[in-house]
Amino acid sequence: MVTLNIDGTKVQAEEGSTILEVARFYGIDIPTLCYHDELTPYGACRLCMVEVDDGRRTRLVASCFYPVREGIRVRTNTERVVNGRKLILELLLARCPNSKTLQDLASKMGLEQIRFKMENKDCILCGLCVRMCAEQMGSGAIGFVGRGQNREVVTPFRVASEICRNCGACMYICPVVDLQCRGVKSPGELCNSCLVITPQCLEKYGQVMCTLESCGACIKKEEK
Repeated sequence: MVTLNIDGTKVQAEEGSTILEVARFYGIDIPTLCYHDELTPYGACRLCMVEVDDGRRTRLVASCFYPVREGIRVRTNTERVVNGRKLILELLLARCPNSKTLQDLASKMGLEQIRFKMENKDCILCGLCVRMCAEQMGSGAIGFVGRGQNREVVTPFRVASEICRNCGACMYICPVVDLQCRGVKSPGELCNSCLVITPQCLEKYGQVMCTLESCGACIKKEEK
């Protein structure tokens, strides 16, 4: 067993575990996007970053990749960590502003503005679909090509794959291919309707439209 400190609390973990796994075991919330319990860690989104002090230096690391070590001190919600996560989420939303998953994360993290040029892409390059296809479906019908801003997910030679089963698993796990929030239309790029306490969804649609876990105003009014 390895003994470490997370947010001021001494905890124990099995050697070989990652910081993210240990934090979740002890009920400590760390946001993730490209991580999935049934897939190998990829470390693409970096939203799971935490601050690690190993006695020599303090640095930001991806908790889904970083293995626990004896005596390290981990802080999951410092100003440096929170600002780093918000910056990453800004960049992702600037690329795919129509993703409800990203919009919900923005509300949950208190992000209120995007300072970058807006695009309207259909992929944030998280790699979930590629890993799902290869590891869970045993197909490997899609993969990454290119680098930098030219990087994308395609089938081999950009033609219809003969080994694709059309199972839809890649779309199921994708954080961008999902229904948009149908709440009150935002005047800007960010929805942030989930930060509004008044149940606007019910007043406009007669039913709850928002599924952000931390929100409960609409549900409470509906029960009355």
